[in-house]
Amino acid sequence: MDSLIPLIPFLPLIGFVINGLFGKNLPKSVVGIIGSGTLLVSFLLSIWCFNEVGTSGAIHVRLYNFFTVDGLQVDFGFLIDHLSVWMMLIVTGIGFLIHVYSIGYMHDDDGFWKFFAYLNLFIFSMLLLVMGDNFLMLFFGWEGVGLCSYLLIGFWYTNKEYGKAARKAFIMNRIGDLGLLLGMFMIFKTFGSLNYEDIFSRMASIRMEMGVITTICILLFIGAMGKSAQLPLYTWLPDAMAGPTPVSALIHAATMVTAGIYLVARCNPLYSLSPDAMHFVASIGLITCIFAAVIGLRQNDIKKILAYSTVSQLGLMFVALGMGAYASAMFHVTTHAFFKALLFLGAGSVIHGMGGEQDIRKMGGLRKAMPITFWVFLIGTFAISGFPLLSGFFSKDEILAFTYAHGGMVWWVLAGLSAMLTAVYMSRLLYLTFFGAFRGTTEQEHHLHESPATMTVPLAILAGLSLAGGFLNTPHFMHLGNSQWMAHWFSWVIPMQEVHLGESTEWMLMIVTTSMAVAVLIISYFIYTKKSSVPVPDAEQKGLTRVIAHKFYVDEIYDFLFVRPLERLSRLFHYYVDMQGIDGLVNGVGSGVQKLGAGFRKLQNGNIEYYLIGMVAGVILLLLTLFI
Repeated sequence: MDSLIPLIPFLPLIGFVINGLFGKNLPKSVVGIIGSGTLLVSFLLSIWCFNEVGTSGAIHVRLYNFFTVDGLQVDFGFLIDHLSVWMMLIVTGIGFLIHVYSIGYMHDDDGFWKFFAYLNLFIFSMLLLVMGDNFLMLFFGWEGVGLCSYLLIGFWYTNKEYGKAARKAFIMNRIGDLGLLLGMFMIFKTFGSLNYEDIFSRMASIRMEMGVITTICILLFIGAMGKSAQLPLYTWLPDAMAGPTPVSALIHAATMVTAGIYLVARCNPLYSLSPDAMHFVASIGLITCIFAAVIGLRQNDIKKILAYSTVSQLGLMFVALGMGAYASAMFHVTTHAFFKALLFLGAGSVIHGMGGEQDIRKMGGLRKAMPITFWVFLIGTFAISGFPLLSGFFSKDEILAFTYAHGGMVWWVLAGLSAMLTAVYMSRLLYLTFFGAFRGTTEQEHHLHESPATMTVPLAILAGLSLAGGFLNTPHFMHLGNSQWMAHWFSWVIPMQEVHLGESTEWMLMIVTTSMAVAVLIISYFIYTKKSSVPVPDAEQKGLTRVIAHKFYVDEIYDFLFVRPLERLSRLFHYYVDMQGIDGLVNGVGSGVQKLGAGFRKLQNGNIEYYLIGMVAGVILLLLTLFI
């Protein structure tokens, strides 16, 4: 049965090849079936792998020797353990629902076949990343998702701004990828291998300096900062909203941004040896989750609010990783995949019903025209806000409890602040979109309609997962049954860390954070529905509100410090080095040879007297050479 494992990543690749080569001439229904069907089979095979791993332990499949160079042997193989199989379920399961949703969402797009080809290639790359048994295969998948993100973010490439967003994502990720590559070089130099099992098994026998381990961990984390959009490499992710909404859902929920979380979790044996690196990870995560949450407060584009929400939630996951709560981080990766895919696809349904409008100031009252979309979006909003017993409630509470136990009161307050801000901007989004009077144009009001079943059915499934997903890892003190199931599942590859807090303390922490979230949801309801408060136009924004709305001018600062100087430098090199130097040298040689040829050509004028004079002159020079 191990022979079936390679089919999990290669089936989406086959879908990419078929749709990429022949999809233009196939009916859209066939394209959709090929794209979604191959992924469905991969998901079913992932479920089988999940059962096998749970019963018999990790599965290691080596297909062939990729290459051997000077002591470096790299195999093309798969490691299916408790961590990778869980990621496989998320990637294929959520990916399949997004594929089905895309059939309805992209039905009228001329590039329908190309879109599904890119989606399948995206899934293949992500599966290669999480299933590979060594860092080189991880890197291949890592670069693959980077390429696919460029293709999908810039899918509507005729719009220059969309193309710019795609290039921005590609370049900024290359910065982070350099850190990952340098970390891999140091790993090979230190351990003599890139294979996970070899590296982690040699750690006890190899004498390593703390500085080396810390450097490796920080370099790997720089790679994670790029993929998972952490300060300062986060600005590409909000701009990635230029792509079609299913792309946004795929990037934010099931692929790409979770790659950084997976990398740090996979390398937990290395990070556990470096407290400094773990503190660095937690600090960057904490700063990011608060910073992004504050920016989300004043955004009015429905997709950009969700984008900054993703940046903030990823920051919270890195806080957990930095605290050593690897299983808690993976728990939040799981619940986040459920409700973030739900929210993005719900936003896509809103945009679809609004005829392309994304400004929440021009919406309002949509719950009447789009009841299914409203109810699933409500569930997603409450889940991410930490409403009691929904998925985000359990995963956030677990991270906050670890933060209090291992970081202290200050860390808990700051992490709790980011959680409260999440409830603020998400409730604002919910109420401005679905409640109150409609604020759009008459044409938009006439266009309002509920999305087709191909879009609403995946939404309903994701809503169910957002409701029940938190029960995968309920805390001990709540005595709900199946306590800490996910933590025990991951304990085979990730050290299980206890909170070590009294039951009364855990109850108190949960009550405080939950009360804050519920209070925000209630207060926001009165502000945005009863008082009909609507954000002011961009031109009327002043003071701190204007600064936050412009995202603290980070993009402008980057443009001033890096983009413009590099553009000026490139123009200088273009003119002086390329045009004047290289081109001047090449053109000068050509011109010189041409002039020399023209001079010699004058000697061949057909006049015999000149030829005789030349011969005599030559004889005289020869004699002078011999006798002088």
